[in-house]
Amino acid sequence: MHEHDVIVVGAGGAGLRAAIAAQEAGADVAIVSKLHPVRSHTGAAEGGINAALRDADSWQDHAYDTMKGSDYLGDAPAVEALCQESPEEVIQLEHWGMPFSREEDGRVSQRPFGGLSFPRTTYAGAETGHQMLHTMYEQVVKRGVTVYDEWHVMDLAVTDEPDPADRTCHGVVAYDIQSGEVSGFRADDGVILATGGMGQVFDHTTNAVANTGDGVAMAYRAGVPMEDMEFIQFHPTTLPSTGVLISEGVRGEGGILYNSEGERFMFEHGYANNDGELASRDVVSRAELTEVNEGRGIEDEYVHLDMRHLGEERILDRLENILHLAEDFEGADGLTEPMPVKPGQHYAMGGIETNEHGETVIDGLYAAGECACASVHGANRLGGNALPELIVFGKRAGRHAAGEDMGEAEIPTGKEGEWEPADYEFGVEVGETGGQGPAAADGGAVATDADSVLGAAVDRAKDRVDALLSRRGRNHAEIRSQVQETMTANVNVFREEGRLEETLDDLREAREAYEDVAVSDPSRTFNTDLIHTMETRNILDIAEALTMGALAREEFRGAHWRKEHQERKDENWLKHTLVSWNDGEPELWYKPAILEGENKTYEPKSRSY
Repeated sequence: MHEHDVIVVGAGGAGLRAAIAAQEAGADVAIVSKLHPVRSHTGAAEGGINAALRDADSWQDHAYDTMKGSDYLGDAPAVEALCQESPEEVIQLEHWGMPFSREEDGRVSQRPFGGLSFPRTTYAGAETGHQMLHTMYEQVVKRGVTVYDEWHVMDLAVTDEPDPADRTCHGVVAYDIQSGEVSGFRADDGVILATGGMGQVFDHTTNAVANTGDGVAMAYRAGVPMEDMEFIQFHPTTLPSTGVLISEGVRGEGGILYNSEGERFMFEHGYANNDGELASRDVVSRAELTEVNEGRGIEDEYVHLDMRHLGEERILDRLENILHLAEDFEGADGLTEPMPVKPGQHYAMGGIETNEHGETVIDGLYAAGECACASVHGANRLGGNALPELIVFGKRAGRHAAGEDMGEAEIPTGKEGEWEPADYEFGVEVGETGGQGPAAADGGAVATDADSVLGAAVDRAKDRVDALLSRRGRNHAEIRSQVQETMTANVNVFREEGRLEETLDDLREAREAYEDVAVSDPSRTFNTDLIHTMETRNILDIAEALTMGALAREEFRGAHWRKEHQERKDENWLKHTLVSWNDGEPELWYKPAILEGENKTYEPKSRSY
């Protein structure tokens, strides 16, 4: 048993910032992560951090751009918190030693990004996330924060009251990848989930193999709703062979997209007559796939991104690693030829329902970063808004968990107050998720004290590991591939009713197959087969919620395109989709979006670029 005031699960940008903030607030903090901190996926972020730093810019303009980019499904309190606090967080990073790119006069450089009305994206070459991750890890080491790296968190230790709003989180259970030990981590003040994205639900993604949505699935099974899961961002410039990201910074510096006929199609075919390549990501991704589908793609798969005209000096100064990625994975020399690119899964706008302090419906459980949904991105995230989300909401969650007064914010209460059930018949039987809800004491009684709750959760996790290692059955890889293939084929940029229903059928089959899953490697140490088997269960839960939300939302908003519903329907759909566990049978319901902020009320308008 390990005991600390605050346990942070995940060691990427949000987790590190949360740990620093909680430690500064006086808490004894520990980070538990299945990766070493500097191996976290934040290190792969290339583009930059949006912050209103110049006199000619303002956080209010940043907030408006963000709400417009969200297609008016962002919640104003979260949006305004992001935009107000991002400048001070960027300055804090600079004071901690982050090597930002700079202008000749010494100011931190900023460049244009898609959907922004001002060039407010700060950056460190094309390695912004890498530099940010190392800068904050230095602070964690300096402050003596305990780091348990290569521990895979399996479950939350949560009390078992019928209403999730009455439950309390007392810690987590984790599997030591090095030794095979299963241990409890008691959190006296709070657990902060900062587990990152869920890209492994798809087979063409910019996300790392470790991005399996663990925190979202664990919180969901413990009783926290998943919010807006249908909104998935497909980045318009990924390498076709691997899904490796080509930064939006290329287009921010002036990179141009061409089709097979040499047309600058964003302008010539009217997709974005004003902003062209710097329209929001959902607009550019749909434009690229439309070009391919209408026969103007290259090899019927991709388009070209050209940065040759920028000149060697500028490319090497600001985009050097892009040259290496294109050469290593596609054999393309970006200095002398265009690079092949196509849309790929990149980011989840949805996640664990939280307020702007990171609080969830369960007392003592917080979430921050991509695994959380505050909601700051709504139906579509603007490029350059992910990294400030990590540091702003990581800081907020860390301080609040450590007991610092953060001011008032509406606490998520589950299905209390203003909400409505989903009026939708899915047409297929949704599969049971099976087994792992809140922890009960022996005999099924409600466990309330921390040690009993954690002990029950540890025992259950040990039994699960023993069962997976001892039985014979299906390998997880086959099941995972089945999920990824149907999600990529049917729940991608373009979505159709029949194919979404087909996907729910496929997922039910995969869930039934998972009931017979087993681990072929019997060892207890460094057993990646065991870890991937447990992760696959998380992928299944997330894929199902995502597809259900996509099928039920009968409109076209942000990144969510529906063939049968080709317009935004504000009168019916200015609301968030939520999916609750409901004893293993997913239940869909809605709550209204919050468009009234301290700054202004954001009135939905036609969204064009």
